[in-house]
Amino acid sequence: MVKIGLLNGPNLDRLGKREPEIYGSITLDEIVKKLNLVASELGCELVSSQSNHEGILIDKIHEWGDTGFSGLILNPGGLTHTSVALRDAVVTSGLKTVEVHLSNIHAREDFRHKSLISGIAAAVVAGMNHHGYVSALRYLSEEA
Repeated sequence: MVKIGLLNGPNLDRLGKREPEIYGSITLDEIVKKLNLVASELGCELVSSQSNHEGILIDKIHEWGDTGFSGLILNPGGLTHTSVALRDAVVTSGLKTVEVHLSNIHAREDFRHKSLISGIAAAVVAGMNHHGYVSALRYLSEEA
Protein backbone atom coordinates (compact mmCIF):
# COMPACT_ATOMS: atom_id res chain seq x y z
CA MET A 1 0.00 0.00 0.00
CA VAL A 2 1.23 3.47 -0.88
CA LYS A 3 1.94 5.48 2.27
CA ILE A 4 1.99 9.26 1.94
CA GLY A 5 2.97 11.84 4.52
CA LEU A 6 1.14 15.15 4.80
CA LEU A 7 3.29 17.75 6.53
CA ASN A 8 2.11 21.27 7.31
CA GLY A 9 4.41 23.94 8.66
CA PRO A 10 4.14 27.07 10.81
CA ASN A 11 0.79 28.77 11.32
CA LEU A 12 -1.18 26.24 9.29
CA ASP A 13 -2.83 25.14 12.53
CA ARG A 14 -4.51 28.58 12.39
CA LEU A 15 -6.38 27.89 9.15
CA GLY A 16 -10.00 28.96 9.38
CA LYS A 17 -9.01 31.87 11.65
CA ARG A 18 -5.95 33.32 9.93
CA GLU A 19 -6.65 35.70 7.05
CA PRO A 20 -9.64 33.81 5.60
CA GLU A 21 -9.69 36.21 2.63
CA ILE A 22 -6.34 34.67 1.61
CA TYR A 23 -6.44 31.14 3.01
CA GLY A 24 -10.19 30.45 3.09
CA SER A 25 -12.38 29.43 6.00
CA ILE A 26 -11.62 25.70 6.04
CA THR A 27 -9.60 24.43 9.01
CA LEU A 28 -6.61 22.11 8.83
CA ASP A 29 -8.63 19.40 10.60
CA GLU A 30 -11.29 19.67 7.90
CA ILE A 31 -8.66 19.42 5.17
CA VAL A 32 -7.13 16.33 6.79
CA LYS A 33 -10.55 14.66 7.14
CA LYS A 34 -11.27 15.28 3.47
CA LEU A 35 -7.86 13.96 2.45
CA ASN A 36 -8.31 10.82 4.54
CA LEU A 37 -11.55 10.11 2.66
CA VAL A 38 -9.81 10.61 -0.69
CA ALA A 39 -6.86 8.45 0.42
CA SER A 40 -9.26 5.67 1.35
CA GLU A 41 -10.91 5.90 -2.08
CA LEU A 42 -7.48 5.74 -3.73
CA GLY A 43 -6.36 2.78 -1.62
CA CYS A 44 -3.47 4.57 0.02
CA GLU A 45 -2.60 5.50 3.59
CA LEU A 46 -2.21 9.13 4.63
CA VAL A 47 -0.30 10.13 7.76
CA SER A 48 -0.63 13.77 8.79
CA SER A 49 1.47 16.04 10.98
CA GLN A 50 1.75 19.77 11.62
CA SER A 51 4.27 21.77 13.58
CA ASN A 52 5.21 25.39 14.10
CA HIS A 53 8.82 24.30 14.72
CA GLU A 54 11.35 23.77 11.95
CA GLY A 55 13.32 21.04 13.74
CA ILE A 56 10.20 18.96 14.37
CA LEU A 57 9.28 19.19 10.68
CA ILE A 58 12.79 18.09 9.70
CA ASP A 59 12.68 15.17 12.13
CA LYS A 60 9.33 14.06 10.68
CA ILE A 61 10.70 14.16 7.12
CA HIS A 62 13.71 12.08 8.22
CA GLU A 63 11.44 9.59 10.00
CA TRP A 64 9.12 9.19 7.02
CA GLY A 65 12.04 8.85 4.62
CA ASP A 66 13.55 6.12 6.80
CA THR A 67 10.35 4.12 7.30
CA GLY A 68 9.14 3.36 3.81
CA PHE A 69 6.83 6.25 2.99
CA SER A 70 6.26 6.62 -0.75
CA GLY A 71 5.68 10.35 -0.95
CA LEU A 72 5.34 13.65 0.85
CA ILE A 73 2.77 16.43 0.53
CA LEU A 74 4.51 19.45 2.04
CA ASN A 75 3.12 22.88 2.84
CA PRO A 76 6.12 24.51 4.50
CA GLY A 77 4.25 27.76 5.24
CA GLY A 78 6.63 30.66 5.80
CA LEU A 79 9.61 28.29 5.87
CA THR A 80 9.15 27.99 2.10
CA HIS A 81 11.15 31.15 1.62
CA THR A 82 13.80 30.78 4.32
CA SER A 83 14.68 27.22 5.28
CA VAL A 84 17.67 25.63 3.62
CA ALA A 85 17.58 22.99 6.36
CA LEU A 86 14.02 21.95 5.45
CA ARG A 87 15.02 21.79 1.78
CA ASP A 88 18.02 19.62 2.63
CA ALA A 89 15.81 17.28 4.69
CA VAL A 90 13.49 16.78 1.71
CA VAL A 91 16.46 16.03 -0.56
CA THR A 92 18.06 13.53 1.81
CA SER A 93 14.74 11.79 2.54
CA GLY A 94 14.41 10.58 -1.02
CA LEU A 95 10.64 11.12 -0.80
CA LYS A 96 8.81 12.15 -3.95
CA THR A 97 7.50 15.52 -2.79
CA VAL A 98 4.69 17.81 -3.86
CA GLU A 99 4.92 21.35 -2.49
CA VAL A 100 1.47 22.79 -1.76
CA HIS A 101 0.39 26.35 -1.02
CA LEU A 102 -3.19 27.42 -0.39
CA SER A 103 -2.59 30.84 -1.94
CA ASN A 104 -0.72 31.72 -5.11
CA ILE A 105 2.62 32.73 -3.62
CA HIS A 106 3.63 34.39 -6.91
CA ALA A 107 0.69 36.81 -6.71
CA ARG A 108 1.53 37.97 -3.21
CA GLU A 109 4.31 40.03 -1.60
CA ASP A 110 7.69 39.91 -3.35
CA PHE A 111 9.35 38.05 -0.47
CA ARG A 112 6.91 35.16 -0.98
CA HIS A 113 7.79 34.66 -4.65
CA LYS A 114 10.94 32.60 -3.99
CA SER A 115 10.60 29.03 -2.79
CA LEU A 116 13.59 27.06 -1.60
CA ILE A 117 11.52 23.87 -1.98
CA SER A 118 10.16 24.18 -5.54
CA GLY A 119 13.44 23.32 -7.23
CA ILE A 120 13.62 19.91 -5.58
CA ALA A 121 9.89 19.06 -5.56
CA ALA A 122 8.39 16.69 -8.13
CA ALA A 123 5.47 19.12 -8.46
CA VAL A 124 4.19 22.39 -7.04
CA VAL A 125 0.53 23.30 -6.48
CA ALA A 126 -0.31 26.88 -5.49
CA GLY A 127 -3.42 28.99 -5.40
CA MET A 128 -6.01 26.20 -5.39
CA ASN A 129 -6.83 26.55 -1.68
CA HIS A 130 -7.53 23.14 -0.09
CA HIS A 131 -8.14 21.59 -3.51
CA GLY A 132 -4.38 21.69 -4.08
CA TYR A 133 -3.89 19.08 -1.36
CA VAL A 134 -6.33 16.74 -3.12
CA SER A 135 -4.49 17.18 -6.42
CA ALA A 136 -1.18 16.43 -4.70
CA LEU A 137 -2.60 13.30 -3.06
CA ARG A 138 -4.04 12.01 -6.33
CA TYR A 139 -0.71 12.60 -8.08
CA LEU A 140 1.36 10.85 -5.42
CA SER A 141 -1.04 7.92 -5.16
CA GLU A 142 -0.26 7.15 -8.79
CA GLU A 143 3.34 8.35 -9.13
CA ALA A 144 5.08 7.67 -5.81
